[in-house]
Amino acid sequence: MSRLQKKLLQKAGGAIADFGLIEGGDRILVGVSGGKDSFTLLHLLQQLQRSAPIDFSLVACNLDQGHPGFPAARLEAYLRGTGAEVAMIKQDTFSIVKRLVPEGETTCAVCSRLRRGILYNTAQELGCSKIALGHHRDDLIESLLLSMLFTGKMRSMPPRLRSDDGRNVVIRPLCTAAEADIAAFAEEQKFPIIPCDLCGSQENLQRLKVKALLTQLETEHPGVRASIFGAMGNIMPEHLLDRRLVREERGPDPWIDEPAEGLVALRV
Repeated sequence: MSRLQKKLLQKAGGAIADFGLIEGGDRILVGVSGGKDSFTLLHLLQQLQRSAPIDFSLVACNLDQGHPGFPAARLEAYLRGTGAEVAMIKQDTFSIVKRLVPEGETTCAVCSRLRRGILYNTAQELGCSKIALGHHRDDLIESLLLSMLFTGKMRSMPPRLRSDDGRNVVIRPLCTAAEADIAAFAEEQKFPIIPCDLCGSQENLQRLKVKALLTQLETEHPGVRASIFGAMGNIMPEHLLDRRLVREERGPDPWIDEPAEGLVALRV
């Protein structure tokens, strides 16, 4: 076992333990897109499955979204060669995205929403209790900055999330693993990477700009990513401005919740 594999196994195992991601009897749908992250996720979960003190099962699931030239047969052959139970799904979301998104605009939001809905339904049909996705530490950091810079909210991708409809639990076992380590491991393992020719080829993504910003900061101040990631687990709400937290601590505030007639102007 290589040094990289040991390191990534420790990261994934630690995240699973810290955030309660996998429980005995779980049947987990592992989303495998064909990228470095999802290949690494499946590989590590299979390794952990052999040594874990609890029993859980895995279903490697790929969604063919109708991209021209997508090598579904080659990917399926590889997945079955790993010994995994495999579910190959095909639904043409590619043409839907092309129809809904004007030329020149980014497609990620629409594409990911359609893909997520299909994966949720597939998990239910296959009797899976959880869906594992390959988001890593850098994804979480970039999502935090994107949310703060462009939506005015302080949020990111949680390690464990119950879907809005309550039907599915999404887990991210690679949430503490660095993208650089995953990329190096994927190269070491020679995974048959399939590039995304829809969203992955767009140059105007805000995420790419944030990634470039982080890379520049990391060059000037090594450890910036690690510091931001550490801050996500060391939140000091009393030093922030969310009035909902103030009301939880102090109870209803007449200046905010029930202003007297003469204080309406102050509230505005």
